[in-house]
Amino acid sequence: MSKISIIIPVYNESSRILNTLKYVLAHSSVYNIIEMIVVDGGSTDDTSKKVQDWIARNKAENDLDVITAKLLHSEKGRAIQMNTGAKNALGTILYFLHADSFPPKYFDQLIVDEVKNGYNCGCFKMTFDSKHWWLQLAGWFTQFNWRVCRGGDQSLFVTKTLFNQVGGYDENYNIYEDNVFISKLYKVGKLKVIQQPLITSARHYQTHGVWKLQYHYWMVHLKKRLGASPQSLYQYYKKHISS
Repeated sequence: MSKISIIIPVYNESSRILNTLKYVLAHSSVYNIIEMIVVDGGSTDDTSKKVQDWIARNKAENDLDVITAKLLHSEKGRAIQMNTGAKNALGTILYFLHADSFPPKYFDQLIVDEVKNGYNCGCFKMTFDSKHWWLQLAGWFTQFNWRVCRGGDQSLFVTKTLFNQVGGYDENYNIYEDNVFISKLYKVGKLKVIQQPLITSARHYQTHGVWKLQYHYWMVHLKKRLGASPQSLYQYYKKHISS
C-alpha cells in the first residue's frame, strides 16, 4: 500500500511553518500520509522551537495518532535538507513541499492515484498568490508537461525507489538543486503534471521586484546552460538575490 512521507525543508520560516503544517493536516487524509518531516537547516529564529512545540501539543491532543510528525536537523541547503528527510522517510512515496506552498485539497489522494496509474514522479500545476500579470502567466504555463515549465515551487512527488535510483538531490548545488533533480526525473521517470493548482507565495518577487528577480532567475538558467559550476551559480545568487 502506497504511503506518503511529506518532507518540508525550512530555514527561518518561523512566521509561516505552523500555517503550512496545519494546512497539510486539514487538506489531506490520514489513510495516505504516514508522516510529515520538517528538516531545519540551522534556522537562527525560533522555527525549530515552534515546530517542536506544535508536535508535542498535537501528540498530547491525539491529533497525530496516524500521521507522525518529526523535526530533523541538517546543514543549511535545500538539497542536503531534502536528502536528509528522504533518508529518514518511512513512506514509499516522497513528497517535497516548500514551506510557502499550499497544495490542493486531497493532494495526497491525487498523488497516490497517479502512482497507481504508473507515474513514478510528478508535480502540480501552480499559481502565485499575486495578481501580477507576469506571475499569472508564468503560473498558467505550468499546466504543460514541458521541462522548461518545472520548478520546486510546484512541489514534487517521487517514489522512494526512483529517488534512490537517480541518487537524490545533488548536494553540490546550494541553489538550482530542484532543476537538476527534475532533469534527472525527466530522463528516467514517467512524470505527471497534476492539473489541480498548488498556490505558492510570490514573496520573493514582492521583496526584490518582479522584473529584477525574473531577470536574475533567467541569468542563473542561462549560466547553467552555458556550463557554470554549482559554486558559480551560488555566488551569483548571493550577490544579486539573497543579499
